[in-house]
Amino acid sequence: MDCGLFQGLKQLRLRNWQPLPVSPREIDAVVLTHAHIDHSGYLPVLVNRGFAGRIYCSPATRDLCGILLPDAGHLQEEEARYANKHGFSRHRPALPLFTEKDAARTLRQLEPVPCEKLHKLTDGFSFRLLPAGHILGASIVALEVKGGPLVFSGDLGRQNDPIMRAPAAVSEAGFLVVESTYGSRRHPAGDPERELAVHLNRALRRGGVVVIPAFAVGRAQTLLHHLARLKQRREIPDVPIYLNSPMAIDATRIYHNYRSEHRLTPEECMAACTVANMVNSADESRALNARAGPMIILSASGMATGGRVVHHLKAFAPDPRNMVLFPGFQAAGTRGAAMVGGADAVKIHGEYVPVRAEVVRMDSLSAHADYTEILTWLRSFSRQPKKTFITHGEPAAADDLRRRIVEELGWHCEIPEYLAKARLS
Repeated sequence: MDCGLFQGLKQLRLRNWQPLPVSPREIDAVVLTHAHIDHSGYLPVLVNRGFAGRIYCSPATRDLCGILLPDAGHLQEEEARYANKHGFSRHRPALPLFTEKDAARTLRQLEPVPCEKLHKLTDGFSFRLLPAGHILGASIVALEVKGGPLVFSGDLGRQNDPIMRAPAAVSEAGFLVVESTYGSRRHPAGDPERELAVHLNRALRRGGVVVIPAFAVGRAQTLLHHLARLKQRREIPDVPIYLNSPMAIDATRIYHNYRSEHRLTPEECMAACTVANMVNSADESRALNARAGPMIILSASGMATGGRVVHHLKAFAPDPRNMVLFPGFQAAGTRGAAMVGGADAVKIHGEYVPVRAEVVRMDSLSAHADYTEILTWLRSFSRQPKKTFITHGEPAAADDLRRRIVEELGWHCEIPEYLAKARLS
């Protein structure tokens, strides 16, 4: 169930290189909740090491993986090449975890299944996908097994997200695995669009460049939607906006193909697709670093861990007129977390880059349910599961959510350790 890359702290990222506790050849199938790399990014490694089964997912997830996985492989290769050229890796030579070719081979094993339809996996195992909100194609997985359904929340979206619909209600689960990314946080009240305008105006009026590290799928589209609305109402200056992520450009177009899965009208979709200048080539990307403000640059990745955005940080973070705006959660160990935490310099490509630009984090733009929204979703169950496993959150967030579920719902909860096993009976 999901097959993502470890991200953030180095001791976590090193797990990506370790052998699995089971042989990939022994795995019958993978069911994917959504396309984000922390849920799908290990698939090419799994396939490369011998997994030959089907990878089941929603149609939109299949289409988004077709963008994300090859791009992730390309980035792995580029970073290895860059490290070898400049000699800042301790490995001789530095190697990619997987390649673009590995990703392309993986895509052939993806099998889209219709939402809400029961689909047989193997004898004794069937599943259905239910809308999770969060991003296009994101799913809750209800696995039908002996003893009752085993439900995996995946990443839950918000109740009133500006683009995605609310997560589907689930009536029952024998056992539940629920995420806890925002298990200790509550999103601030107020209008995120207005808050975004306040931050942008502050930087743009001093002639600054606003760099927004944004996940190519989900966050980028939300930001483009807000920017289009703000420009239409003339609530921000008419400055150039650049979307510097070919992956985000392609993902934005995919939203047109799945209009029934989100809240945007065709006109709003078109506005989001046309508000920014699309930057495709590496030469165009480099040219942006030589431009003066005011302007806005959206670029992947969302936690500034790689991709084109790190080159923009090298160019613009040292200037106090500029702003780096992080629209959401930053995992421990990432450059984003360091900058939000007040670091006066961050390491990029083997050298420290001073951070003198204003750094802002906006939690109100997050696509993750906060603890109140997770509890709202849990209250849709007609009776409590036999056990609830809390995963996919930093330790404090997972424990805070566990405490709230126990105190407010009276459910039996457990936070499993890495590689822990549980008997379901």
